[in-house]
Amino acid sequence: MLSHLNAPQREAVKYLDGPCLVLAGAGSGKTRVITQKIAYMVQECGLEARNIAAITFTNKAAREMQERVGKLLDSRSARQLTVCTFHALGVRIVRQEARLVGLKPQFSILDTSDLQQILAELSGNADKNLIRGLQWTISGWKNALIRPEEAVKLVNDEISHAAAKIYPAYEKTLRAYQGVDFDDLIALPVRLFDTEPEALERWRIRLRYLLVDEYQDTNKAQYKLLRQLAGQRGAFTAVGDDDQAIYAWRGADVENLHLLQKDYPQLRVIKLEQNYRSSNRILSAANTLIANNEKLFEKKLWSEHGLGEPIQISMARDPDHEAELVAMKLTAHKFEFKTHFRDYAILYRGNHQARVIEQQLRNHHIPYVMSGGQSFFDRAEIRDLLSYLRLMANEDDDLAFIRAITTPRRGVGAATLEALGTYAGRRHASLFATVFEEGVSEHIAARQLESVRKFGDYIRQLSHRAHQESAGVLLEELLRAIGYQAWLMESCEVKEAETKWRNVRDFVDWLSRKGEQDQKTLHELVQTIALINMLDKGNEDEADAVQLATLHASKGLEWPYVYLIGVEEGMLPHQSSIDGDTIEEERRLMYVGVTRAQRGLTITACETRRVAGERKMVDPSRFIDEMGDGLRRTGKDAAPVSQEEGRAKLANLRAMLSAKPAK
Repeated sequence: MLSHLNAPQREAVKYLDGPCLVLAGAGSGKTRVITQKIAYMVQECGLEARNIAAITFTNKAAREMQERVGKLLDSRSARQLTVCTFHALGVRIVRQEARLVGLKPQFSILDTSDLQQILAELSGNADKNLIRGLQWTISGWKNALIRPEEAVKLVNDEISHAAAKIYPAYEKTLRAYQGVDFDDLIALPVRLFDTEPEALERWRIRLRYLLVDEYQDTNKAQYKLLRQLAGQRGAFTAVGDDDQAIYAWRGADVENLHLLQKDYPQLRVIKLEQNYRSSNRILSAANTLIANNEKLFEKKLWSEHGLGEPIQISMARDPDHEAELVAMKLTAHKFEFKTHFRDYAILYRGNHQARVIEQQLRNHHIPYVMSGGQSFFDRAEIRDLLSYLRLMANEDDDLAFIRAITTPRRGVGAATLEALGTYAGRRHASLFATVFEEGVSEHIAARQLESVRKFGDYIRQLSHRAHQESAGVLLEELLRAIGYQAWLMESCEVKEAETKWRNVRDFVDWLSRKGEQDQKTLHELVQTIALINMLDKGNEDEADAVQLATLHASKGLEWPYVYLIGVEEGMLPHQSSIDGDTIEEERRLMYVGVTRAQRGLTITACETRRVAGERKMVDPSRFIDEMGDGLRRTGKDAAPVSQEEGRAKLANLRAMLSAKPAK
């Protein structure tokens, strides 16, 4: 079953005598190794599929892995296997051990806008930049397993001072709502396993072998969770690439690769260096570039795909000229080689670079899609429906209560909600629970109270039925009962209302199908949706369109032809990394961009760029020179094209122009 693997891949699959680190270079077949190892353990070594867990970082990666394993195992084994993200595993642990962490099993996973609302109320400040800063700081502390009482000692600026001040209240508010934030899904299991050895043993017995994808992206909390579950026996395979560690800014710690060797002296390190994606010119440039970083492990990518096209370096006057240059080059290349638009990607360091590129693509009638756009689940109409579902699953979710009871409006205004909130605060109870207390009638007028209680009764009725009936049936009834379509028609322009209703229909149909396929109740689906939203924002369906993406978003993807733009000092590497002497992560980011290309790579840079309103001269990135020889420069620094190359290109174009059009 392993005959189609190369020698290091086979070694990685068969090694089961202790902890294993597979250093998988870009395009070296890491997913194949993980899926084959699972099949090998089940079919050749007699391990039960239900005792194996493959842990990924995105739902997309988990889906791909599940599909590939499904082709290698029988359907029963494939169903028993755990293939999920770190956070989805955290949800399972917290749900099963809810009592031990002070939650009920149907806790709410609060999303970014919910959390920002809580932080705005606690800080008494509506400044969006401040709120984002507070959220980012607290998230960083949680990823590093720093508790509120410890955070006070780490204050070093205005934002961290404000964050440390409200961190304890933030945690209390989440628990009052029976809610968790995204970081809690790892931190809560880690703390549980620290204090409840019986719970840890339960999960160690259940998950006897772990495979962790993209190991270099783990943060402190995720590494500790892996260590807790694997124990001293170290029954795990971690697959990663230190050269692609580009997420330090969101808590990932490349030091975890050092820690593996320290914590597991018997660690077996296996290198995958054969690349199945790119030409050798591209790999040679990538190897030469990344050699400028201090290395944890030496490795050198190579491939059997031949030398390949030279890497093109093009200089432009400014970003407008650069965008025009890319659009023209892409159009000409597509015409010459009869490719598809989906064969091309334009990658950049920051989202702000996309605007001028978009304009030129539109001018040249080039279709494109952007990664990182608005998530489907972030649309107002979808969030409206989700508020009902969240409330059905968790009556203590005050944020869901407020949105659901006011959308559509049912005679309950701000004054009623304020009175209810004041009373609930005094009673230390949720808004929903307070609705049914006798004392509330002294604070809310009888007519308003009747509307609120009618709403509460209906939610409880639906919640009870959600355990027995299909998601589809209940959702259809909910839409009819609240008159959502009619409300959209009344409150929006006709075209906008129709678009929103189509989105609602798509959502309901998708949720109905997912409930049937995964055999999940509506309650369980609510937590699933929260994870999809947080982990897979901006996933685009395959379309015949050029892909625009940041370098961070491009990781794990590949295209035949890549345009890497804005490769200048101050842009890539970013100025903050130059000032903070953190160039190595930026070099890894460039390395990721280079290794996305299969056959052709074009790198562009500007001579001038507007910085803080002023036009300034900028220098090409140091990374271009660090890629070594074999680069073909166009523009001012271009080497003259040889006569042979010129004649060949001209002959090729003439042949294309004289060819008869296909019927």
